Amino acid sequence: MSRTHAYAAEAADAALAPFAFEAPALGDHDVRLEVLYCGVCHSDLHAARNDWGATTYPIVPGHEVIGRVVEAGANVTRHRIGDVVGVGCMADSCRVCRDCQAGLQQYCRSLVWTYDSLNPKTGQITRGGYASAMVVDEAYVLRIPPGLDLAGAAPLLCAGVTTWSPLREWQVGPGMRVGVVGLGGLGHMAVKLASALGAEVALITTSPGKAADARRLGASAVVVSTDKAQMKAQAEGFDFILDTVSAEHDLNPLLSLLRRDGTLVLLGIPPENQPPIRAIHLTARRKRLAGSLIGSIAETQDMLDFCAAHGITADVEVIAMDAINTAYERMLRSDVKYRFVIDMATLAHA
Repeated sequence: MSRTHAYAAEAADAALAPFAFEAPALGDHDVRLEVLYCGVCHSDLHAARNDWGATTYPIVPGHEVIGRVVEAGANVTRHRIGDVVGVGCMADSCRVCRDCQAGLQQYCRSLVWTYDSLNPKTGQITRGGYASAMVVDEAYVLRIPPGLDLAGAAPLLCAGVTTWSPLREWQVGPGMRVGVVGLGGLGHMAVKLASALGAEVALITTSPGKAADARRLGASAVVVSTDKAQMKAQAEGFDFILDTVSAEHDLNPLLSLLRRDGTLVLLGIPPENQPPIRAIHLTARRKRLAGSLIGSIAETQDMLDFCAAHGITADVEVIAMDAINTAYERMLRSDVKYRFVIDMATLAHA
């Protein structure tokens, strides 16, 4: 056991505050890493405030983790002491089910999440990256390629791979016109990655004021979805649309933008009272409505290597650990471009 300092929420209505816990003992295939940076995902806020009704308190959030290996188990072969590594949303899985055998661990029914998840190997609830250190199985630890800005690389472990996985699954590339719905943490990475893959990218947004930023990130066009004339002009103009919005919104206008055999992929999880989908939008032109969840370990490593080769990181605002509660409130107001990242060196002063 090792005493670890962190920030945690003790209840749904409690602010995050300093917290200490005993980290699990290092297993033969585990690495212990010193956390250097941790991105702040909107799901951290949802979990801390029990918005999904399943949080176990106290909770230490954080699943966009960049760290340095400081200790390795006896049988570790993938990482060495001193390596700069990353940890995303997953800490383990069953490894024997159909999904795991296919290399798609994110769909495992026994997935161990990086935080607030029971780890059957230790019998403990996992603690995330808002902490001074983490112990993680080496198979779920990613190599961070040299040259990536470490703070900017942290959100790649969630926002990056969540957009990368469907872009690769649906083989987005040159000759394709891609729409990205929403320009937040996920959306800004989708614009960057789809553009780097060679697609022509358009932002689809309710906010005309985001046009300049969208073009800076790689979009060649901006479609204001509340403007009926603009939407009509774009009818059947896209091969692929990636919807990153979690708020309630009507999917029917987005489906009308797809060409025959086009695909709309949902990444956000809106409330259940979404407007109903008209079947004619799918049947008349053989369109597809699909979903995607984060990405596999192999996809995450591929994405990190691609980002290093193309000089891609997230647009981030680095904050101190004791600014996390203010960051949560700002995140609710969409007052960040486009991801908060905690400099974990500030934890000692918090």
